[in-house]
Amino acid sequence: SYKYDLNVYINFLIKEHNINHIAQIKLSHIKKFALFITSNNKSFKSSTLHRIFSSIRGFHQYLIQFNIIHIDPSDTLIPPRIVKKIPDTLSVEEIELIINSIDINKRMSLRDKAIISLLYASGIRVSELINLKIQNITLNDGFIRVFGKGNKERIVPIGLFACKSIKIYIDNIRSKLVNTAKSDGFIFLNNKGSKLSRMTIWNIINENTIRAGITKKVSPHIFRHSFATHLLEGGADLRTVQTMLGHSDITTTQIYTNTDKIYL
Repeated sequence: SYKYDLNVYINFLIKEHNINHIAQIKLSHIKKFALFITSNNKSFKSSTLHRIFSSIRGFHQYLIQFNIIHIDPSDTLIPPRIVKKIPDTLSVEEIELIINSIDINKRMSLRDKAIISLLYASGIRVSELINLKIQNITLNDGFIRVFGKGNKERIVPIGLFACKSIKIYIDNIRSKLVNTAKSDGFIFLNNKGSKLSRMTIWNIINENTIRAGITKKVSPHIFRHSFATHLLEGGADLRTVQTMLGHSDITTTQIYTNTDKIYL
């Protein structure tokens, strides 16, 4: 995405302003590019425009860092304000419907139930779920050790229902799937004993959402949104939710307070 942004930016400068050297770029050129982007791409989300501005700022900061230029023309560039969209969530009843719709006759039904239960019970990201290892989960105490973005570690409590579902899966299914060469301690495995892919998680959720008769678009991330929203609705502290989600900045977590206000 950053590469695409910079290609559009550079091509604009060459075509519209005949610039043939980076040192020729001035703030006025960048402002004209910003105007060009915002007026010609009205369908762009505010987050996309913000990323484009970020690409330009990062590019010029890089040039300064390596002494290619000595004045940063983008230094006073103000990015557009991101319009925070209230995230989609599922109700408790809808989550129960999805879990109860899992076909118990399928070989991997216990695994799929454990996956969906854990996504909702912990609010972890898909990448964190597929990389979760046996040594990172303590079912007796109801905790998992998660390594999130930037390999930051956090401890997240999980409820009894998820603990029970995971234990049943480990005892009855995982023990038969384990392949010493491929499994590498990962909790959730495929038929070949390897760790699951992100697409497999998407397919598991999509299949059982359809089976539950839920028509809204349901992604793995919606369980994370639901986890945070339901915690706040239940009276949880914002800082606590921030810690469990692994947000480095509380303003990221604050988006859920909008949902909470609607609920109240």
